[in-house]
Amino acid sequence: MSAAASPLAPPAVARIEPPYVPAATSEPAWVRLLLIGIALAFAFLFLLVPLAVVFTEALKKGWDAYLIAIVDDDAWHAIKLTLTIAAIAVPANLVFGVAASWAIAKFEFRGKSLLLTLIDLPFSVSPVISGLIYVLLFGAHGWFGAWLMEHDIQILFAVPGMVLATVFVTFPFVARELIPLMQSQGTEEEEAALVLGASGWRTFWHVTLPNIRWGLLYGVILCNARAMGEFGAVSVVSGHIRGETNTMPLQVEILYNEYNFAAAFAVASLLALLALVTLALKSFIEWRVRHETDSAREEMHHEH
Repeated sequence: MSAAASPLAPPAVARIEPPYVPAATSEPAWVRLLLIGIALAFAFLFLLVPLAVVFTEALKKGWDAYLIAIVDDDAWHAIKLTLTIAAIAVPANLVFGVAASWAIAKFEFRGKSLLLTLIDLPFSVSPVISGLIYVLLFGAHGWFGAWLMEHDIQILFAVPGMVLATVFVTFPFVARELIPLMQSQGTEEEEAALVLGASGWRTFWHVTLPNIRWGLLYGVILCNARAMGEFGAVSVVSGHIRGETNTMPLQVEILYNEYNFAAAFAVASLLALLALVTLALKSFIEWRVRHETDSAREEMHHEH
C-alpha cells in the first residue's frame, strides 16, 4: 500500500492561492487619492458652496427679515399651494406606480414595452414642453378650450393645470423604483399565496407590499421632492398670478427679478431644507435596505 493511501499518512494540505485582485482596483495610492480629491472638490464647489450661499444670503439681513419674508402673504400662499399640489400629485403617482409595477413585473401582456416607454417619457421630454402640451389641450385655442369655456371650467392658470403638469413630470419616479425591485423578487411568493387560497388583494397586502415597502418609500420621497421643486412645467401652466398660482420656485423667481434678494433666498432656503431632509431620508432608507439584506444573508449562512 502506498503512503498516500495509508490511513496513518498525514492529510494533504491544500494550497491556498491568494485572492485575485483585478487590475482596476489595484491602482497606486496617489491615483486613488487624486480621484477622491476630484470628487470632493466637485461636491464642495457645486453642492456645498451654493447651499452655503443660499442660507448666507437668506440670513444676511438677520432673522427678523428672514421671518418676515417667510410669513409674507404671497410667500405663505406659495408654500401652501406647493404643499397642496404635492399632496395631490404624490398619492396619484403612488397608485399609478404600484399598479404599473405590479402589471409589468408580475404579468406578461401585449403592449408591455409600450407601457415602459410611456413611463420613461417624462424623463426624455423637457418640462417646458410638457407644460406646452397642456396649453395646446386646455388653452383658449386648444383642443378642449372652447368646451371648457362653455362649461366655465378653468384648467390652465389654475390649480388643476398645475396639478396635471406636476403629475406628468413626476409619475415615473415610483414606477421606475419598483419595477426592477419586483422583477428581481420574482413571482414565487405570490404564486404560493394564491395556491394556499389567498385572494389577489390579500396577496398584495401581506406578501407583495411588505417586500417592496422600502423601495416604495424611496420612490415616494423622490417623487415628493420633484413635485415641490418643479419649475418648468408649472411655470408654463400657472400664469404667474401672484398670490394665486405661484408655487415656491415661481415665488423665488418673482422676488429675485424684483431685486428682493433677501426674500428670494429666504424662500429658496425652504426648498434647500427640503432637499436636505430628502437626502437624509434617502440615506436612511439605503442604510435600512443594506441592513436587512445583510441580516438575511447572515441567516441564510447560519442555516447552511
